[in-house]
Amino acid sequence: MTATSAPFGLRPAFHPSGLDRAQALAGGIASAYNTDILKGQAVKYNSSGVIVIAAAGDAFVGAFSGVEFTDTTGRRRVSNYWPANTAYQTGSCVAYFYADQNIVYEIQSDGTLAQTSIGDEANLSNTTAGSNVTGLSQATLSASLAGAGATAQMRILDIAPIPGNAWGDPYVVVRTNIAAYQFSPAAGTGV
Repeated sequence: MTATSAPFGLRPAFHPSGLDRAQALAGGIASAYNTDILKGQAVKYNSSGVIVIAAAGDAFVGAFSGVEFTDTTGRRRVSNYWPANTAYQTGSCVAYFYADQNIVYEIQSDGTLAQTSIGDEANLSNTTAGSNVTGLSQATLSASLAGAGATAQMRILDIAPIPGNAWGDPYVVVRTNIAAYQFSPAAGTGV
C-alpha cells in the first residue's frame, strides 16, 4: 500500500519508441540562476532560451535530468541538480532534461486517486520541493483532477506497476504524460 508520502518528482518510465534519452542543451541554464533545479523537476524554456523551473499550471517541456559545467575555479562539475546561484565559465554549461511529450513518467500523487482518474488531467504540486543534498525533486501530482473537458499539466494513463501500489491508496504512484507541452499548439504559448 502506498500509504507513505515519499515523492520523487517526474521519473521517466518509458517512451513508446523504446528511447527515453535526455536532451543536452548547451548553455541550458543561465550562470548564477538563483534557484535549485532538482532531478525530476518540471522545466520549461524562458524567453532567453534557457531552462527554468515550471510552476504548477505552466506548460513545460519535460523533466530535469542533470547538468555539467566548469565552475569559476576551473573545476569541471557534474551534478544531478543545479545548485542555486552557481556561476560558471562562459560556454561550459550543458543541461540535460527529458524533452519529449510522449515520454511516460511515474509520479506520486499528493492524495488518493481512483481508477476512474485514468484519462483525466491534473497539475503538478509541490513543484519546488526537494533536497539539494540528494539533488532529487519531491514534486507530486495533485489529487485535484481537472475534470471532463478541462486541461491541466499531466494526463493520467495508468497506475505504476510497483508492489504495494493500488488505486485508492493515500499516495498513489501513477503513470502520466505531459498534457500541457510548451511547444504544442494546444498549449497556446511559445517561450
